Amino acid sequence: MGRIIAIANQKGGVGKTTTSVNLAAALARLQKKVLLIDLDPQGNASVAVGFDKDSAEKTIYDILVDEAGFDEVVSEIEEAGLDLLASNGDLTAAEVELLEEDMGPTRLSQALKPIKERYDVILIDCAPSLNMLTVNALVAADGIIVPVQCEYFALEGLSALMDTIETVQSELNPKLHIDGLLRTMHDRRNNLANDVSNELVSHFGMKVLQSIIPRNVRLAEAPSHGESIFDYDMSCSGALAYLALANEVVRKTQI
Repeated sequence: MGRIIAIANQKGGVGKTTTSVNLAAALARLQKKVLLIDLDPQGNASVAVGFDKDSAEKTIYDILVDEAGFDEVVSEIEEAGLDLLASNGDLTAAEVELLEEDMGPTRLSQALKPIKERYDVILIDCAPSLNMLTVNALVAADGIIVPVQCEYFALEGLSALMDTIETVQSELNPKLHIDGLLRTMHDRRNNLANDVSNELVSHFGMKVLQSIIPRNVRLAEAPSHGESIFDYDMSCSGALAYLALANEVVRKTQI
């Protein structure tokens, strides 16, 4: 049975979608069966793998709110070698509708139970907020990876996220585990970036993943072409970093 991993941080611009897409593509290259779930109404993860979110007949919204069947919604992304549950602006309405339901926080978990065994790993790209959609991801997940930008406000909001994780663990999902904090957008020539990196290790110890994602222009360019970094530029430092991350995640979680 596969492992469900949420990629989450309430702070925006830290590399959640970049990590979700490229870690998914890297795991697929390691011959893992991968499902990527776009749980952000912006739909950036969907676009980043070449999916036309605006023409989608059904999205993750239809699973969460209308209880559509998984096979009605899932799309095969051949180039990236993975399956996708896409998102678009319709998902914004799901936030309100799930808030009004007693079982709202568990809707995604219930939807994934019948299909979890089809995949080695299911990655969930979360919105940059601690809303009902993110809570759904944490309730469904076995683990969480937290991308943290190596800049001045890196620790801002982490305490709130950790509190939310503890609440979900105690009340809704006792199996939820922190698979790791991932340092992103790191420039080793920058003293501040190195200081922040060291501070994260000092605060969180073994929770910090060994893999570090560098600041890399090719990573920033790839989504506009609808490609993972491996299809856009396999030889760049960003691609090598995400392959290293995928190997570390496989070793750490035994997926």
